[in-house]
Amino acid sequence: MSKIVWDKTGERTYETGIDRGVLYPQAAGGTYPKGVAWNGLTTVTESPSGAEANPQYADNIKYLNLISAEEFGATVEAFTYPDEFAICDGSAEPSVGLVLGQQTRKQFGLCYRTVLGNDTEGQDHGYKLHLIYNALAAPSEKGYSSINDSPEAISFSWEISTTPIEIDGYRPAASITIDSTKVDKTKLAALEVILYGKDATTEPAVEAVDPRLPLPAEIITLLKTV
Repeated sequence: MSKIVWDKTGERTYETGIDRGVLYPQAAGGTYPKGVAWNGLTTVTESPSGAEANPQYADNIKYLNLISAEEFGATVEAFTYPDEFAICDGSAEPSVGLVLGQQTRKQFGLCYRTVLGNDTEGQDHGYKLHLIYNALAAPSEKGYSSINDSPEAISFSWEISTTPIEIDGYRPAASITIDSTKVDKTKLAALEVILYGKDATTEPAVEAVDPRLPLPAEIITLLKTV
């Protein structure tokens, strides 16, 4: 083993930004068959909780540590949201332009991207895809104020809780992160076609692909290395 060297060229990495937000309302059976762009997404603050030690004592010593279940939550902030999010935010539309509040909230999936940079390539180094499943938005404040000489756009915010999905061979999870600098480029491109969809072309003839959020088992199989 060679001596440790800190801050080598190309290894000064960082993570920044957020873009390419996609909302996937949940369908019957727990699938996410239709994604829509979430424009105006400004912040996603991931807030895991749990995984706390619960010490057990016997024979006058600490006998073992039991760890509580870990839960994934987040805070989502945006200047706007897609119409499809209304039902996830407890709204219903009996007729066009008429919106009822305090309705049943629908679960949804979410995808967004953060940028990976380093000291040699800057923000072109790569990115991470963040996928969230079985999310449920809690009611949130919406502050409206008079227009003045320093106008600001209204920012919406939602507290998100999740329910983990069963994954064979692993503990249940509600979030997945994919690093573009470590995943096979061809397999990553195939995954992004699934996540973002694809337009039809005539030459060569290619059918359109609707965006959807694949479940964790499908992603594991797709990105699995031989």
